[in-house]
Order: sequence, then C-alpha cells, then structure tokens
Amino acid sequence: MRLKIGTVTLDNNVILAPMAGVTDLPFRLLCREQGCGMVVTEMVSAKAILYKNKNTRELLTVRPEERPAAVQLFGSDPEIMAEIAAQIEDGPYDVIDVNMGCPVPKIVNNGEGSALMRDPKRAEAVLSAMVRAVKKPVTVKFRKGFNDESVNAVEFAKMAESCGVAAVAVHGRTREQYYSGKADWDIIRRVKEAVKIPVIGNGDVFTPEDAGRLLEETGCDGIMVARGAKGNPWIFHRINHYLETGEVLPGPSVQEIREMILRHSRMLADYKGERVAMREMRSHMAWYTSGLAHSASIRREINSVETMEGLTDLLDRRF
Repeated sequence: MRLKIGTVTLDNNVILAPMAGVTDLPFRLLCREQGCGMVVTEMVSAKAILYKNKNTRELLTVRPEERPAAVQLFGSDPEIMAEIAAQIEDGPYDVIDVNMGCPVPKIVNNGEGSALMRDPKRAEAVLSAMVRAVKKPVTVKFRKGFNDESVNAVEFAKMAESCGVAAVAVHGRTREQYYSGKADWDIIRRVKEAVKIPVIGNGDVFTPEDAGRLLEETGCDGIMVARGAKGNPWIFHRINHYLETGEVLPGPSVQEIREMILRHSRMLADYKGERVAMREMRSHMAWYTSGLAHSASIRREINSVETMEGLTDLLDRRF
C-alpha cells in the first residue's frame, strides 16, 4: 500500500525506524534493496549541526539510491531546530523528522527526546517553528507518554497536527518502559481515530504477521519497523509480500545470511574503514546469527576479528 506524507509518495507503507548505532548508510541501503518504503537516518543533534561538529557529517550523508529518506533531528530549542531544518532543507532528504521519543537518560535529562512529551508547549513551539521554516514535510516520532501516569499521545498528536506536521509516528510504549514489556497498539488506534494526517505505528513488529495485525488492529497508515529489522533486512520484502498476497515467505537461508553478513561488512568497510567496520559488525553479527546453531560461540569469535580477511575466514569455518 502506497503512503503519502505531505508532498512525498512512498512506494509502500513499511518504514525503517531511526536507530542510533544501527541505521547508518550501509544498513539503510540494504533495507531499501529489500523493499523498505522509506528509511530514516540515525538521530542527529540540531545543536551539533549548528556548532559544526564533525561527527554530524557522516550522520547526515544520504545517497540517491536510498531515497525516499527522512533525516531525524533532535533538540528542544525552537529557534535552533527551525534554523537547522532550513539549513539542511536543500540536502538529499525528502522528509524532516523530529525525535520526541528517545528514552535515553542523556537525551531526556537535557530536555530533549521523550522529555518533550512532558512539555507539550515547548514541543508545540519546536514543531510550529520548523513547519514555518521549511517547505518539505515535517514529521514527528513520539511515544505513548512519558510514563503510565501521563499517557498523552492522543493530545500530543492533535497538537502536532495543528502545527502543520505532515504525519506522526507513535511507539506504543512509555518512556519509562524503554523497550520492555509489550507495545500498546490500542494507543496507536486512538491516535489514528483522533487525527486526519497519516499515523505510522511502531512497536513489536518482528514478523510479517505482526505487521498485518498492526494495520488491522489500529487502522494505522504505515508500519515502522525498528528492532525487527536488526540483522534482518529481509523483513521488508517479507512484510510487503505478505500484505500483498497473504503468503508468509520463509526467512533467509543460512547461506543468504552468510552472504548478507559479507556484503554488509564490505559496505561498512568501504564507508567507515576496515577497523571501525569490524568493531561495528560485532553487534550486527549477534543480530544476524541470533537463533542459529552455535550462535553464542560465533559471537565470541567475532569479538577478536579485526579484518575482512579474518571475518571471511570465520564465516567459511562456521557457515
């Protein structure tokens, strides 16, 4: 199913969620190849862009072949957020997304991410300023609420819509839950019933059937896949196929997993250098091999691999 966000039309409604340390350029490309409707960058600090922090250049890099792509900014100063949105608007981004859901203490203690759910007036000022500053669609991702005593996703979504935001993505957990427990899809349904703009549901989509149930139970317009995509870029092709046909395709074979690991590693090495790539592949390897026989010993071995040659040798021995 196609999804329209402002002036941008996606080929389908299955979106890769922004995940710090995961959704870098190589991984986004792999997910797009598997049929992901839109990718989102790792979250980028608006202040870091303002102060020309050199680390932001890599986070802001988007290639033509991964578009449509959204860049996700975080911050709490309306002027800075609007200024940076305007500054990057001519970049290779189709959508400018705002992070108001990150639960990490370092971000929250700074009044950013999900802390803004406790300060709707400031959140409103940020979103209004950004929408006024740019012509490209502005979207926002947030949670069910800050905690169980302050579940305000419906009111927050209405506020975002009144600011001129083009779509909202709702994670069905509170900030205090982080990623534990079960995502509350009913809050996504309630948000969908309360606003006219597209609502993208997020939380606990690990299989094609999960994606189908999320659409059915909430009526949401789009599906955002986060942890379900870790070590599993195939999930996008499998979800799209299931939504179109009702057929559940089998997961990847061991050989397909091996080939994807190799390809991912080479892309990372080309992009970030071999040493950094091998270090980052340790996490990805744990996700790719989860559930395979002897995965624990493979994870132990990858921790001592420093080169592509060493990784290839490990895969030749273990796959």
